[in-house]
Amino acid sequence: MVDVQHWLVALPPGVVYLIVAGVIGVESMGVPLPGEIVLVSSALLAATGVVEPHWVATAAAFGAIVGDSVGYAVGRRGGRPLLARLGRRFPKHLGPAQIARAEQSFARHGVWAVFFGRFVALLRILAGPLAGALHVPYRRFLVANAAGGLVWAFGTTYLLYTLGRAAEHWLKDISWAGLVLAVLGGVASTWWLRRRARRLESTTTTDEAEPVAAGTDR
Repeated sequence: MVDVQHWLVALPPGVVYLIVAGVIGVESMGVPLPGEIVLVSSALLAATGVVEPHWVATAAAFGAIVGDSVGYAVGRRGGRPLLARLGRRFPKHLGPAQIARAEQSFARHGVWAVFFGRFVALLRILAGPLAGALHVPYRRFLVANAAGGLVWAFGTTYLLYTLGRAAEHWLKDISWAGLVLAVLGGVASTWWLRRRARRLESTTTTDEAEPVAAGTDR
């Protein structure tokens, strides 16, 4: 991430915003790219004044929403054969086991998997194509996709921006209270979102194991 940040700092702000939107957009279409690393690095740059946080967040949200929508269209057109091709092309990230786990979460939780999936690397990549392949109604998908993209993009950007600015003030001996409040608020919100996302995944894993247990009892 440090290398990415050093690379971004040498670019004009407008180019940084385009890179944020582009990388996150392509990742959301179903191609494994370091979208979250680019967003985190850009948000930390915003804390130093190199770029503007609202433009970083806007670019990230735009890339997430548009990328997921394109992924949805591609998944709806390509169906399961597309998911199989993605698995062969990216076996480490999108192999049969990963796709099966994501599909189980999606089948059980529906559009909530789209919303909370934005905070989980696997579902962040697969949400669009998988929703299209499963023929989830686009309007429901778009609402969850837009909500998750906005919360993820603006929440991540302003969380890191606030922490960076608070740390800078702390280093100048201005305020311990601001730093503590910013850290506690950021950690609490991030913990809750990731805990909710992991609960979706763990519930799915439990459901997969139950038929096996039933068969054993027989």
